[in-house]
Amino acid sequence: MSDERTEINSLGEFGLIELLTKNIEIQQVSTVLGVGDDAAVIDHFGRQTVISTDMLIEGIHFDLMYTPLKHLGYKSVVVNLSDIYAMNATPTQITMSIAFSNRFSVDALNEFYEGVYAACEKYGVDLIGGDTTSSQKGFVISVTAIGEVAPDKFVKRSTAQKGDLLCVSGDLGAAYLGLTLLEREKQIYLESPQLQPDLENQTYIIGRQLKPEARRDIIEFLQEQDIQPTAMMDVSDGLSSEILHICKQSNLGVVLYEEKIPIANETKEMALKFSLDPTAAALSGGEDYELLFTMKQEDYDKIVLSEQISVIGYMADISEGAHILTKGGNKFKLVAQGWNAFQQ
Repeated sequence: MSDERTEINSLGEFGLIELLTKNIEIQQVSTVLGVGDDAAVIDHFGRQTVISTDMLIEGIHFDLMYTPLKHLGYKSVVVNLSDIYAMNATPTQITMSIAFSNRFSVDALNEFYEGVYAACEKYGVDLIGGDTTSSQKGFVISVTAIGEVAPDKFVKRSTAQKGDLLCVSGDLGAAYLGLTLLEREKQIYLESPQLQPDLENQTYIIGRQLKPEARRDIIEFLQEQDIQPTAMMDVSDGLSSEILHICKQSNLGVVLYEEKIPIANETKEMALKFSLDPTAAALSGGEDYELLFTMKQEDYDKIVLSEQISVIGYMADISEGAHILTKGGNKFKLVAQGWNAFQQ
């Protein structure tokens, strides 16, 4: 920061809120009243409202040593919008609450909000309120996302059917490998501050960690093709964990094919450099924010029109359990952590 650091206490809470929210432009017709009153007002014109909340805590969910504040603002919005898309809904508004210690300046918070607004603009959502307060140490972020969906078109985790195809968008494991690389460089820096970080031009995997995107395009594709997923959720904790959620809540088993799991070449190459198994990174890495969903077999011909969607398995009777078939033809029980995915 420059020498002209602006201290938070020079503005006070209301002055700070006014500064951070002065340029808001309302994008949604459903936003009747936004920031600046005791509560926001939204009117969804007979559509159903979907709400999700997430907290991000410094030192637990992010490390400011390698996370630019603008990226953090962007990501904190996107991870919440991903939950709304995972319900087959369209996000329309967010509230943003932050707590911060006195090591943060007005300029730092402004940078964070630049990322928040960039995400709001990209996804067409309105920031309509929130709270700012001080914390004893570190940075705490809480975002609530609000969305709308046509009556009874929302998709739960518990409604998959036996025989449904299991699908996932995009590719998996990249965010975990990006995090692994950033953590390696952090450790090298802590031991030898004079060394320049070497991120090996890995813009893809680092971007997937620091600046993820929510899969609005997949929801739009499903709607265009008139495909109603039977169950859906986003991949935030790792593929195996999310599949097991759908199995448990839908009372089903699953067969997952290792060879069908989409993994980008950049992810595979970096996994091998770290002596990690790319499949293990995809199964247990997390933070990919792809959409995992089930659908009826008769919609298969429609789904192949999208290069962004992979069919990776099918839902089975609960008596069959949850298994992964490896490239080598072995069958292992699917479990929700790391390399154990291949232990019977």
